[in-house]
Formats: sequence, C-alpha cells, structure tokens
Amino acid sequence: MRTTAQARFVRVSARKARLVLDQIRGKAVGDALATLSFTPRAAARLIEKVLRSAVANAEHNHQVRNLDDLRVVHAVADGGPSLKRVQPRAMGRAFFIKHRMSHLTIAVSDEVNAVMGPVGRVPRGAAAPRPSPAPAATAPATAAAPPARRRSAGSRPATPARRRGRAKEKE
Repeated sequence: MRTTAQARFVRVSARKARLVLDQIRGKAVGDALATLSFTPRAAARLIEKVLRSAVANAEHNHQVRNLDDLRVVHAVADGGPSLKRVQPRAMGRAFFIKHRMSHLTIAVSDEVNAVMGPVGRVPRGAAAPRPSPAPAATAPATAAAPPARRRSAGSRPATPARRRGRAKEKE
C-alpha cells in the first residue's frame, strides 16, 4: 500500500532539498534513514522528519507491521513561495533577497514492484491505452515541395551594418 507524507512551506530551497532526495529515492526505509542521518546538509534533517512521518502513516493508516519491506517510491521537492526582503547597500542602492521555500513530498510503499512515479496523478494517456497506428499508405517519393519565396525588387537583405543603423562603409 502506498502512503505519503508532505511538509509544506519548509524554509529550504527546493534545489538544495532535491540534492538530498536524489540520494534516498528508491532505497529501503532503513537505508534511507541511515543515509539521512549521516548527510551533512540542513535539508537532510527536514527530509528525515517527513520520511518518519510517512512511515508512521503507513503503520497507522494501513496497518503495515513489517517496516523492512517499505521502500521510498516517490520523493520530490516542489518550489513554494518566496519571502522577499530588501538589503540596503552603498550609495542608495538596494539588493533584493529571496528566502525560498519548498514543499516536500515522500511516498513509501511495501509493494514489491511499486511504480516509482507521481502520487495521485494519472499521466496523460494512461487511462485509455492508445490504439496501435495502422500502416499508412506510402506517399510517392516525389512530393511537391512548397514554392520558393521571392524577394520583391526593392528589398535587400539586412546586413549587420544596416541593422545597426549605420551606413554601409565604402570599400
């Protein structure tokens, strides 16, 4: 059974969190927790809390007793809103600072062949299988090409000097 946990508006950028999530995706829960405990990044502590929450959800909601069978099948960090701040600088200038947030989502499953994909969304075309295309009649090898585009008599191609607004230099 697939179980998810989500932490929203976490004060870590999604890009930094993805570096840690890439290390645990597809691993067993025990291995993932061991990896997170030895990862020296601030995002690892936050991701560890979300992973423990997903394991607790699997225990409580789906009565999963054997935690050794659980695997991380889905782990993403989506970008959230940014806190915008202004840092005053010399000579009246201002630098803008964006404190980025992210939404962390982790899904665990005890199924042997769990699909590693998005949670709750069906990909396009997955609901109904597409019919196989019928063999099309082959077109003749001499297909008519579109006619060449003609320039009018008064137009000239734009040279770099003309594009910049300068007159063409004499040779």
